[in-house]
Amino acid sequence: MSSFPIGPNFAPTFSLDSQANKLVRQTASPEKENAKIEKSAKDFESLLLGGWLQQAEQSFAKLPGGDDEEDADAGSGELQGIAMQSLGTALTEAGGIGLARMIAKQLHKAEGSAEGASSGVAAKASEALSTRSQ
Repeated sequence: MSSFPIGPNFAPTFSLDSQANKLVRQTASPEKENAKIEKSAKDFESLLLGGWLQQAEQSFAKLPGGDDEEDADAGSGELQGIAMQSLGTALTEAGGIGLARMIAKQLHKAEGSAEGASSGVAAKASEALSTRSQ
């Protein structure tokens, strides 16, 4: 015999109301979500530009026939990497190449469709709660 109460009057131990409240709390601050999306998109563009600049610097900075081992200081590679990341960040802050805007636009679209779906779920959950409590 099972010790779980199963039958027509079975009510689950978790509350749909608490799940609906979680959905509402998650979408309570669209300004914060917009700021997070914008920052994430800019950070991604900055890292991408920094990586590209670092690769370009490594490709074009070497002189043919030069002895790189004698010219390099112990931390010059790390310092140049930091400089290229800083340059990538500065380029992004100045408008970048438009990648951050495209990413943010797509993330806002995805968020909008997800909000529509979650608001539909929340509406169905609250409807189910109201009919259940009657």
